[in-house]
Amino acid sequence: MGQDKHIIQVWNEVLAILKGTVKEPTFSTWILPLEPQYYDENCFVLHTGQAIAASILRKSNYNQMFDAVKQVTGKDLEVKIIVDEELVKKVAKKQRTGSLLFNDEKDPAKLKYDSLTQMQSSNLNLKYKFENFVVGSNNKLAYVAAQTVAQKPGEKYNPLYIYGGPGLGKTHIMQAIGHYIIKNRPDLKVLFISAEEFVNDVVNALARGDEKTKKMNKFRKKYREVDVLLIDDIQLIAGKTRTEEEVFNTFNTLHGAGKQIVITSDRTPKEIPSLSDRLISRFEWGLMADIQVPDIETRMAILFNLAKDTNIDVPKNIIEFLSATYANNIRELEGAFNRVTAYASINDMPLTIDNVKKIINYNEKEKSYTFDGIVDKVAEYYNISPKEIKGTGRSARVSEARQVSIYLCRELTKQSLPVIGEFFEKKHTTILYAYDKIKEELVLNRTLSRTVEDIINQVCK
Repeated sequence: MGQDKHIIQVWNEVLAILKGTVKEPTFSTWILPLEPQYYDENCFVLHTGQAIAASILRKSNYNQMFDAVKQVTGKDLEVKIIVDEELVKKVAKKQRTGSLLFNDEKDPAKLKYDSLTQMQSSNLNLKYKFENFVVGSNNKLAYVAAQTVAQKPGEKYNPLYIYGGPGLGKTHIMQAIGHYIIKNRPDLKVLFISAEEFVNDVVNALARGDEKTKKMNKFRKKYREVDVLLIDDIQLIAGKTRTEEEVFNTFNTLHGAGKQIVITSDRTPKEIPSLSDRLISRFEWGLMADIQVPDIETRMAILFNLAKDTNIDVPKNIIEFLSATYANNIRELEGAFNRVTAYASINDMPLTIDNVKKIINYNEKEKSYTFDGIVDKVAEYYNISPKEIKGTGRSARVSEARQVSIYLCRELTKQSLPVIGEFFEKKHTTILYAYDKIKEELVLNRTLSRTVEDIINQVCK
């Protein structure tokens, strides 16, 4: 039996009750995405696209869900949560782009859920707010600038350009701006979009056919009739001529009208290969704020907050261990925390260092590799000095040794490219080029392949 208006109405009333009894992170992460299917005299059936949702909710919130369903339906119904493969695919897609179910946060007593399929046009992810963004020395400038923009959109720092390595919180702080504005300025229209999605919209609008003009007009209306435009990973438009043109014209239209533009990227505008000069100049008009790798205190604070929000008791030594292990990517850090706590809960396993190592497949040897140790072995192999590898010499031998060093630093330590760039004192784009070049040549160049293999054997001794 499929969804109908009645089941939607019943589930919305259940959600309104649960909103007041279940902690916010649990509610938004595990309960809100559930989709009701039907209910009869025996059970109330819900589908989920998150494989571990059923196990988590049965352990921690089943009684609250049972009571809420009984309160609305007047019946003692078994609550069944079933994993649906089609929803699993949808969830994966939404995690890449972000989505927000509409609600009225100004009046919690009058929460509205018009339907489970009605998405707020802003396209935001419910969990990315200022309230759960941990501020440290690595992101303070971006945080202060984001709050300024959120409080006075279009008046200062326009555009706001936030850049930094992957998984450091750029998307979080950008979407926090959108949430703040939606809550405090509901008269303003906010739109969050990934650059990849923007590119796809351009391609679809330019597709041949009788509807071409109509589709292009619809495309331009979508992006140019907003008050706040948030574009994530702008580096992905580089070299795509028509997309760059649409970004340029959209930027001019919005900026000229005093509308706020916020952009994120993994590098500064000038470091984006093939990006047109006119876009570089416009992206630099406002404020450029970087987000760096967080220190261990900030990483620990992130996990302590996550534990508190999800009401999970995690020993301090586990938080310290995870914070030390995942030093360069907040997304990986939080993912490891969620994986560890979920696995331990489902399997009724105590949170010990040994158990955590098993869950995350921790490799003691892998963690012992250092940049200096790798560079020393490469220098020894090529019969040059480590100083030459980290220097600016451009001879063929030194250049190859440097690129091999960069490749091995990435492969053996799993450190992020920005961190490797800091060690070699090179731009992120230079590091990326070196890594990609060696990776591609290893497929075709047997001599280089043997060289790299020999060095790895030396490093692993």
